[in-house]
Amino acid sequence: MEFLTVEYNPWLVAMSFVVALVAGAAGLTLTKDLSQKTVTQKKLAVALASVALGGGIWSMHFLAMLGLRLPILFYYDAAITLVSALIAILMVALALVLLHFTRRSNAIIVVAGAIVGFGVLAMHYVGMAGMQLCRPVYTPLGVISSSVLAIALCVLAFGVAYRARSTRNIAIGTLCFGCAVVAVHFLAMAGTNFVALPETNELGPLIRNETMALGVILSSFVIFGGFLWAGTIYLVPAPAEPLVELKPTSLDAPQATRLVNIPCERDGAKVFIPASDVAFVRADGHYSQVYTMTDRYFCVWPITEATTRLLPAGYVKVHRSYLVNPAMVATFERSKDKGRLTFGEGKLPPVPVSRSHLRDAKSAFG
Repeated sequence: MEFLTVEYNPWLVAMSFVVALVAGAAGLTLTKDLSQKTVTQKKLAVALASVALGGGIWSMHFLAMLGLRLPILFYYDAAITLVSALIAILMVALALVLLHFTRRSNAIIVVAGAIVGFGVLAMHYVGMAGMQLCRPVYTPLGVISSSVLAIALCVLAFGVAYRARSTRNIAIGTLCFGCAVVAVHFLAMAGTNFVALPETNELGPLIRNETMALGVILSSFVIFGGFLWAGTIYLVPAPAEPLVELKPTSLDAPQATRLVNIPCERDGAKVFIPASDVAFVRADGHYSQVYTMTDRYFCVWPITEATTRLLPAGYVKVHRSYLVNPAMVATFERSKDKGRLTFGEGKLPPVPVSRSHLRDAKSAFG
């Protein structure tokens, strides 16, 4: 078996790295501060970021492939090329859904990074399978080393970007993501040889390098610019939450407590409910429900976020799923090792007090 001579255009190699950085910056920026967005905005941001990151993986690969120089003419199968792009986008989408619609933890971040790493690998090797009139021949070392590097670097990129959603961390995560995509591609290519084939075996229409170049240029710059522009239109930052400083009323009152307004959604509109007007907050899956004496609102905070923000403001946790405003409680009824709270003449349902929080409730309500 005679292998073909392989060379690269260094300018296109450098440009492929720039594309990977642009994709990382677009995707990771669009998913910043989603906890302050409505559910609709959150879904839109994840969709945009999935196309930006997944499309960036695809664009980087084929821009680098445009720099590949072989002594023969070769083409790409359009159907397989499209499938490779969809694989990258869908794998990234799965990772972002885990990060933004489940309870985020270190384990979830690692899993999400690994999924993106697998997506980079799958996109690369499926895209390579679309080559016509030549066939890539892989070495076990190249496949194994690129696989390990893909997963490790993508886990690192998402670990940095999601450890703290600051501009600095996102910038470092973008650099890690760009390095991950580029390093995986060229490490895999270093372990790949090519042999000429006498005929094509395509599933769809054939794409010449000139046509591929136009598609890559469009996806590399116009699409990423469009997604960033759309993000500025639809993902308008939420208004800053006004803070009201409360002076301690007794020696037992917490010092420097702050009463924050709670971001809620009702009838598709976002509103802020003063914590002093809320009777209790109830967990609702990965979100929560906010109850005033007359209304109920959907809140994007998970119960863990509500606990972090509202306990310093004087709320009491009486159950793993409930936070209560003591000022609204009318009665506290205890029954053996449990209890319940009621809220006066309103139509609010009673709130259960669990055994593990009974001491706190007794201390707060007598």
